[in-house]
Amino acid sequence: MAAGPEAHGSKSQLNAYGRHREVRKNGTRKKVLAIGSNEASAMGTKRQLICLAAAVAAAAILLTASAKKSRDVTELQIGVKYKPESCTLLAHKGDKIKVHYRGTLTDGSVFDSSYDRGDPFEFTLGNGQVIKGWDQGLLGMCVGEKRKLKIPAKMGYGERGSPPKIPGGATLIFDTELIAVNGKTSGDAKAESNSEL
Repeated sequence: MAAGPEAHGSKSQLNAYGRHREVRKNGTRKKVLAIGSNEASAMGTKRQLICLAAAVAAAAILLTASAKKSRDVTELQIGVKYKPESCTLLAHKGDKIKVHYRGTLTDGSVFDSSYDRGDPFEFTLGNGQVIKGWDQGLLGMCVGEKRKLKIPAKMGYGERGSPPKIPGGATLIFDTELIAVNGKTSGDAKAESNSEL
């Protein structure tokens, strides 16, 4: 008769996870999982792959959702496109400023442009004469500086929009250039600083 596990007083069972053996040690019976090292690493790898696949799927879902909303922002985003070497005139709250701009929606369609009209827009900064995104996004700007403002709907025209060109809830993108502060251009500021020398 062949010597197997039963010949040594232990029973063998096979389940879905591997082979179990009863082991007697110091008179106590214990059931242990007997899996070869290749089987164990394959099962660990399989579990890791399942976890990795679930994580990748979740990330893909989040990225897809955020990609759809990535064009919509919740906070004002200010990008400096150009800043003069010397910045002698800064825009402060209460200053009368003159700005060239091009306003677009996130799909790239232009809804307004002072460049196209050849007529910069003039207003008092911080007095609520313009959308909040402009009042905040143009503060501290130097004459001659160019900024890109990405303005969320809550700081633009809100849920009502400004029909027919700006739909409700639209994120607005403005390419801006500060032309003058209180009637002074960068040329005026340079001439003024040279006369003080």
